[in-house]
Amino acid sequence: MANAKLGLPTKERNALLRNQVTNLLWYGKIETTLARAKSVRSQAEKLLTLAINSYEDTVKATKTITDSKGTKVKQEVVNDGPKKLNARRKIMSYVYDIQEQRKDKESITAFKARTEGINHPLLEKIFNVYAPKYADRIKEKGIGGGYTRIIKLGQRRGDSAEMAIVELL
Repeated sequence: MANAKLGLPTKERNALLRNQVTNLLWYGKIETTLARAKSVRSQAEKLLTLAINSYEDTVKATKTITDSKGTKVKQEVVNDGPKKLNARRKIMSYVYDIQEQRKDKESITAFKARTEGINHPLLEKIFNVYAPKYADRIKEKGIGGGYTRIIKLGQRRGDSAEMAIVELL
């Protein structure tokens, strides 16, 4: 079922899966048909495994920065290592870029302070929230995979399609 055609041409099917995987990783839970849920689970688990296997690969480097007065200051910067950079690029090529939204009653300055320096919030969420969480789970339980769960909801009214919720554990 993971390679199901879902009644769509290839381009449309790939776009649909990319969109649903992106929303699953951003919101943590989506509701869809059972066939789509199984395909989304397959793709999401592959992306999460890629992030988990490479999230710790970082390299420290020193940069010399010239400030406004003309003095040179050395600053230590943490960059992605080759393995993490490759994983980041693969994930970026699959998921859509979702930008952070302003919360209700949040001032513009507070929003800018909260999102300063974050160009791709979904990638940051994958590498800084999900990857460490699931890596700890792998170390504790010794179980890899199984990062998502599918809950069947029954049939949809109208066309009787089997509905399901896909959520991250």
